[in-house]
Amino acid sequence: MSPEKTLQVVVQIVVLLFAVSFHESAHGWVALKCGDTTARDLGRITLNPLKHIDPIGSLLFPLMLAFAGLPIFGWARPVPVSLRGVPNPRRSNLLISAAGPLSNLLLAILFAGAVVLLGPLVPSRSAGLYPLLLVALASVIVNVSLAVFNLIPIPPLDGFGVVEGLAPLRLLPGLIWLRRYGFLLLFLLIFTGALGAIMNPVRNFLLGWLLS
Repeated sequence: MSPEKTLQVVVQIVVLLFAVSFHESAHGWVALKCGDTTARDLGRITLNPLKHIDPIGSLLFPLMLAFAGLPIFGWARPVPVSLRGVPNPRRSNLLISAAGPLSNLLLAILFAGAVVLLGPLVPSRSAGLYPLLLVALASVIVNVSLAVFNLIPIPPLDGFGVVEGLAPLRLLPGLIWLRRYGFLLLFLLIFTGALGAIMNPVRNFLLGWLLS
């Protein structure tokens, strides 16, 4: 692997660890505001990636993708949430679920601003600010990808929690029943290529804009 490629892989993994830590912390912070102290009590409302790392999803899987020459992606350990005793559990579930993807979109917007500012200052890859531009570019792609992926309405993704919070009460028994098949549906999404059909246009659009 060339030094340039190695730098890109390292940057993407560091960016991913920060993005998933921010994502999970957002879940925990909103849960706390809704009255659930579980994440706070477990020390999960923090940007320290050591508190959120999933050995497979945060390290092994992204490294495998990197060595295969594929876009780096991954996940963290979910922040535990308990809605027992929380006022208005459905509303809390909606807010907590939405907090993760929205936090990634916020990061993407901030780093997109950094790309716009740094772009004119980095005429070539040998420029001193090039590593910062690389971090900003990777941050936009990783955070938008995480937000879009997590908003897919399949359990256990955040999009399903949003659907549960917005759906009419008469549909809740069916949604609760669907939860038991969440991982099966997720595997089907991945292995049928449907996930690529969702994610690739997003990634291509971002690359086209960022590299223009």
